[in-house]
Amino acid sequence: MAMDDRPDRIDFGRLAIPSFVVVVIAFAALRLLAIEPWVLPAFDSYAYWLTREGIDYSATHQGATGAYLYSPAFAQLIGPLVALPWPVFLALWTLLTALPLAWLAGRAALPLVVLPPVFMSVALGQLDLAFAAVVLLGLRWPALWALPVLTKITPGIGLLWFLVRGEWRSLGIAAVATAVVVVASASVDPVAWGGWLAMLARMDFPELGEGLWFLPLPLGFRLFVAAALIAWGAATDRRWVLPLGVCLSLPTVWLNSPTILVAVLPMVAAGARTPAGRWLRSALPSSVPAARPRQVERWLLRVTMYVEGIVGTVTTGR
Repeated sequence: MAMDDRPDRIDFGRLAIPSFVVVVIAFAALRLLAIEPWVLPAFDSYAYWLTREGIDYSATHQGATGAYLYSPAFAQLIGPLVALPWPVFLALWTLLTALPLAWLAGRAALPLVVLPPVFMSVALGQLDLAFAAVVLLGLRWPALWALPVLTKITPGIGLLWFLVRGEWRSLGIAAVATAVVVVASASVDPVAWGGWLAMLARMDFPELGEGLWFLPLPLGFRLFVAAALIAWGAATDRRWVLPLGVCLSLPTVWLNSPTILVAVLPMVAAGARTPAGRWLRSALPSSVPAARPRQVERWLLRVTMYVEGIVGTVTTGR
């Protein structure tokens, strides 16, 4: 009998995803049991939980512990969760933010979760893995792009994918879905929306030092590069470029932000056997853009004008 045919041979590959799930559940359990330092009231998870007491954007700025920067719509969405006690919320939020990695990376989830950016993202409660999932799922269900648009805003530049490819229906669905959420949310709490818009108008970007580490490139420059990458990827059917553009377009690219690049794996040949890779290839086979080459050239010009408009808005807001 060949060595590989032994019935008692352990298939470590099959154990990879269950092992990852066990590790994540164990980490969440540490937080549920309020074991220090894993339950400290700090960072993004704490900012979300504090929305149970209302949202005050008057003194909010990036880099501050407990600073809630997202739109009121997101706070309303997680309202039932933040009503829970802090350890319970933190444990559940840890599970929600970490488990998408199993779908995105498959057997590679366990080694990836110990990488500093990915572990930081899960520990802090960031939405990086959710954004990574939206980059893929949003190609099939464009309405999901409302999440990055109504949290960090600038990752919405990923919608240029549909614009350049002439996929008007998908672009329209994303725009309408986002508008519907905004109208519904603002009708519930118009005061909070006014505060959020005022915060965006005075947004102070963080500065290096004071314990803050991030990519020291201006947002305007990064938006231009992101738009160019996404437009090129859309015109040439290179889906793996989309996560790169979304990551670069974040208002601030923190140490944990490269976690979004996990979405590249299922888009390339090496990740074809991941759950996300199999879904992508069955649900959305590769296709040439609907727009013709000359149309693409015209859209690239419009992309440049679009980015210049964003840069101007951001500069004026600052």
